[in-house]
Amino acid sequence: MVKRERVLRMSVEQPMWRALAGYRVLTMLYAIGLFVYRHDKFVRPSVAIGYYVVLFVWTLATLPKVASAAHCTRRFLAADLTIALTGVLLTPVAASHARIVAGTPTLPSIWTAGAVLAFALKGGWRWAALASTPVAIANIVQRGSPSRATIHAVLLVWIASMAIGYVVEVARASERTLARALEIEAATRERERLARDIHDSVLQVLAMVQRRGAVIGGEAAELGRLAGEQEVALRTLVSGGLLPVSRVSEDTAAGAVVRAVEEPDDEPADGPVDLRTLLAPYAGARVSLAEPGAPVPLPRPAARELAAAVGAALDNVRRHAGAEARAWILVEDEPDEIVVTVRDDGPGIPEGRLAQAEGEGRLGVAQSIRGRLRDLGGSAELISVPGQGTEVELTVPKVSRDKAEKR
Repeated sequence: MVKRERVLRMSVEQPMWRALAGYRVLTMLYAIGLFVYRHDKFVRPSVAIGYYVVLFVWTLATLPKVASAAHCTRRFLAADLTIALTGVLLTPVAASHARIVAGTPTLPSIWTAGAVLAFALKGGWRWAALASTPVAIANIVQRGSPSRATIHAVLLVWIASMAIGYVVEVARASERTLARALEIEAATRERERLARDIHDSVLQVLAMVQRRGAVIGGEAAELGRLAGEQEVALRTLVSGGLLPVSRVSEDTAAGAVVRAVEEPDDEPADGPVDLRTLLAPYAGARVSLAEPGAPVPLPRPAARELAAAVGAALDNVRRHAGAEARAWILVEDEPDEIVVTVRDDGPGIPEGRLAQAEGEGRLGVAQSIRGRLRDLGGSAELISVPGQGTEVELTVPKVSRDKAEKR
């Protein structure tokens, strides 16, 4: 049985919702207990009793609403905040003005903070600030004038709810990052397993067909050539992960879930691109590509120009070394620069031939290769020994020439 990797659903904010549910129940019981202890101090206890009946039923009936961000809807948040504000504004009706001035708690007491915290967990610190503002206004209105104790309590709820909202936003961002890392790890393990299976079966068969076709000749040779091309293409696909794939995370009721999506075509023109994805199409039956196992990022214009220079070098190999010549592309990711070497096993370039070609107006090497690298702030070195092939070394700095001059 094949063991497959999978990414489990998770949610680092779920304990916060459970804590909020417990907080709402405990503070509701606290507010009711406080009234029972001091019911004889109220001028209209019937108003308080009616409100506490509504508060008791509402708190218990809405416990499923504070189970997760998905269940906690905007309509519920608005109704919950209305219940809290109503209790605050009913306090002057149920209690005397003298007791309010003396600092008696409002009818919902600290239960009001639970309504504000629900906003913080649902929408972050901005929603917390939005919910804290009407609570602050209601507390000042029910007292008649601002006092030090009222301002202190209002600021405490305001700052605490915004801090919790910010923590929730950071937790969600960390959750998405962790989920993406786990998905990439699982995908990498699966790709390695598939690569091993393909290497042990399909690639070996294609390599054998290529060798036997070259020995037999005729139509078998053409079949062997096609098998070699498919071997290179399949090897590139399973070894490097060259296809541009991104993964995003989505928050659902059960937590963050990772899914694979295709990248849009309208990427920024100057954004980084993996050089390997541009060089992979050059690989074939007679062109081998050796590249690092990790992405080789370059600014998109620089990567395209470097790939075009590699294509020009391979065109020269086909044109001057013949269709049967073999070529090798080596990509090296150095700390400060990218080095791409194109080597062939052709007859080489006779001494003085390049200068003669430039004099005749043939500027393939001068413009298509050296000119491109010069514009990128890099260099192109050509080494050729008659009878031993030609080697072109293309070097591009990771920092563009303009940025280097500014530094």
